[in-house]
Amino acid sequence: MHTDVNQLFAALWDDYVEMTPSAAKVHQLLAKGETIINDHIALRTFNIAKVNLSVLAKHFESLGYVACGDYDFEAKKLKAKHFEHPDPTQPKVFISELMVEAFSPELQAIVHGLVEQVDEAATTADNFLYSGRHWELDYATYEQLLAESEYAAWVAAFGYRANHFTVSINHLPGYNTILEVNETLKQGDFVLNSVGGEVKGSADVLLEQSSTMADKVNVAFKDVQKTIPSCFYEFALRYPKADGELYTGFVAASADKIFESTNNAG
Repeated sequence: MHTDVNQLFAALWDDYVEMTPSAAKVHQLLAKGETIINDHIALRTFNIAKVNLSVLAKHFESLGYVACGDYDFEAKKLKAKHFEHPDPTQPKVFISELMVEAFSPELQAIVHGLVEQVDEAATTADNFLYSGRHWELDYATYEQLLAESEYAAWVAAFGYRANHFTVSINHLPGYNTILEVNETLKQGDFVLNSVGGEVKGSADVLLEQSSTMADKVNVAFKDVQKTIPSCFYEFALRYPKADGELYTGFVAASADKIFESTNNAG
């Protein structure tokens, strides 16, 4: 496991940009040479003991992160937690896991078959969180998973890596509102996730979020190469709570729609 939090996020970022070529362009467009502060990253997994949420979390907990919130996504059959570091300038971490037993016997059998191929030792290795796929996967199996759970198909195709990074609009020079950020992105020809509106959340729930639709990248399946949705970039604006401190949690109803950013729209 990493001993340096900055090294871990740098490695996660390098892997993410490879999967999400547009992220580097968004970064350039919004940063204008300034440093971009990352609000949070998100990771996805299955709730199977060898690779479940707590296995991923240990990599962050060993660096001082603590669990700060629990979330339930009933429609998508997911559970999630978010973690924060004592240093508030470090990114928050949002880890979700698929409740595999809530799906068809076919999906359960496929997912258990994938996880069986993971070497236990790999899950505690330094690079696990950006190590990608640890199993063989053919395209027909990916499509079978996709028919039942977009999330399951994504994890099967991409394995362990950041599903998205998130620009903190609060720390972005030159922008005061999420609408200004969205407008700049659209003028730059980026496609936004419009499920439930381009802006998810509101000042009332202390968090506004938007995101690009995932890039399409070429993925090598066992039998074929296919172009499928990979990762996306998110943007978050946080509002102060009654005590004046910025809200650091997440809003389940908004996150539910953010998950749609990796859907295969065409």
